[in-house]
Amino acid sequence: MAPSRKKHAREVRRDKVREKALEQFDRIGDRLEGKGRTILYALAGLVGLAVLALIYQGWSGRKAEEATRALGRVTEIAAANVSSTTLPGATGLSFTSEKERAQRVIDEAQKVENKYGDPYKSLAHYFRAANLLTVDRSKGLSELEALAKSGDAEVAARAKFALAQAREADAQYDGAAALYLELARGQNLAVPADTTNLRLAAVYEKQGKKQEAADILFQIAKTAREAKDKDGKPVTQSAAAREAAQKLERVDPARHAQLPPEATPANLPF
Repeated sequence: MAPSRKKHAREVRRDKVREKALEQFDRIGDRLEGKGRTILYALAGLVGLAVLALIYQGWSGRKAEEATRALGRVTEIAAANVSSTTLPGATGLSFTSEKERAQRVIDEAQKVENKYGDPYKSLAHYFRAANLLTVDRSKGLSELEALAKSGDAEVAARAKFALAQAREADAQYDGAAALYLELARGQNLAVPADTTNLRLAAVYEKQGKKQEAADILFQIAKTAREAKDKDGKPVTQSAAAREAAQKLERVDPARHAQLPPEATPANLPF
């Protein structure tokens, strides 16, 4: 296979992985709203898993595979269940408290940072910093602020999103809104714009800025309903777009009535 064809194949695989990452972000949605730090862990686990696949496709060699497995362990712990009781028949990794889980993530992430170089080191640092918010909040915030200035655009975007979530949880709405707005304008695939805009709308609503929140929700839903594929046929709406429409109906019913009607996606089976 010619070099150009190999490069194209890698780009196609990379695009597919990124699409999966976007789908995972969409699934987070409003079911995590109000759960504070839980959102950070969910984001860390979901995004990390997709990023690992991307890294694996772009790197080769035994050392890269070893680093990928080590970072995979970090994401597995970050996404593990937390429950004070063990359910009958339950399998898989679980912890009795968020603090216990966070500490395990920190410990495993530190091992990756100490042993491997980038991109593994920077991603592990992000996991460790995000989970420090539970164990040592001030230190976690400090490290996330440093990561937000990272030369790695994707790591910086994730750090900013984590910081925005922390500001929102602390009712520092102006600071949270500024970070969400910056991320939305940046269009970084590490943090989908619709996910960021949904959080921005939620912050505006908490600030009593109903009109601003409605404008954002309307735009998300309208864009999704009008989206077409390469053949000019309607595409399936994302979870984020459907959630935006639902929120808009609650925030501003009159504005919701102005949305274009939902079209039947071309790729639905009949």
